[in-house]
Amino acid sequence: MRELIVGTRKSKLALIQTNRVIDMIKKAGIPNPIKIKEIETRGDKVLSLPLTKLGGNAFLQEIETQLIVREIDFAVHSLKDVPLQLPPGLMIASIPEREDFRDAFLANHHVKLRDLPSGAVIGTSSLRRSAQLLAQRPDLQVKWIRGSIDSRIEQLNNGDFDAIILAVAGIKRLGLAEDLITEYLSPESFMPAFGQGALAIECRTDDQELHDIFRQITDLESERAVFTERLFLNQFDDGEKAAIGGYALIEADEIILHSTILSFDGKKTIDYRGAGKDPQKLAQSVANQLKKQGALDLIQSTRAELNR
Repeated sequence: MRELIVGTRKSKLALIQTNRVIDMIKKAGIPNPIKIKEIETRGDKVLSLPLTKLGGNAFLQEIETQLIVREIDFAVHSLKDVPLQLPPGLMIASIPEREDFRDAFLANHHVKLRDLPSGAVIGTSSLRRSAQLLAQRPDLQVKWIRGSIDSRIEQLNNGDFDAIILAVAGIKRLGLAEDLITEYLSPESFMPAFGQGALAIECRTDDQELHDIFRQITDLESERAVFTERLFLNQFDDGEKAAIGGYALIEADEIILHSTILSFDGKKTIDYRGAGKDPQKLAQSVANQLKKQGALDLIQSTRAELNR
């Protein structure tokens, strides 16, 4: 029987996510033994730069290289870290059931976002989060923060920041006490990253045995939603380097796609909500509506700010 080797980052969260997928495979009755191979990525090594400066595959390149040369058989990623364009010969083979995709606001003394004093310092590594914060509270200071979830919480507790924003999914998967969360940010007013809360299982396109295995743990509703989100992002050049947020939901077999694009400083915001049954047509329709409202200009201005 073939032994399967799964590649993963060394972080605590990455290992938890990988073991969760292994458990799903075993519960599906797949008897193949599975070995974990830990791989350090550029994103794990370089902590002195914002993620926007590292490029879209900062947490994947080394892992994908080992997939291509057949040192590992598959990999488990947070979908929001996976670039839209994968290397030739690789594919996303499965999306398991999605976790909560909301953002969590964590603040010292549990002061809510609306109650923070003017000038309070918020830590985030996300353009999307930064822009949405400034859109709601332009009087706050946003500073970049890097490191694991545990490290970011420690920086908050040490007083380096007055508050930070993290993905709810990561907090839940790490088993951290949810009373750490000051408030859950409503996706209607603070849109998450596309793909947030979802895991992606990546493997080679020619590995039919693994394709068959992974289909058994795929959640079809989650897959349909997140692929609609990725099709939407694919309508924009450099969309991954812009302040873009949103999410798709499946309601009565119809896809509801919410989207927002903001300027770097949060002063300009455009939103659109569309519905349809065909992921490609819906993604293109919503993107076209945003483009009519000036989305491309906002993306261009954000790119210019990042290159300064």
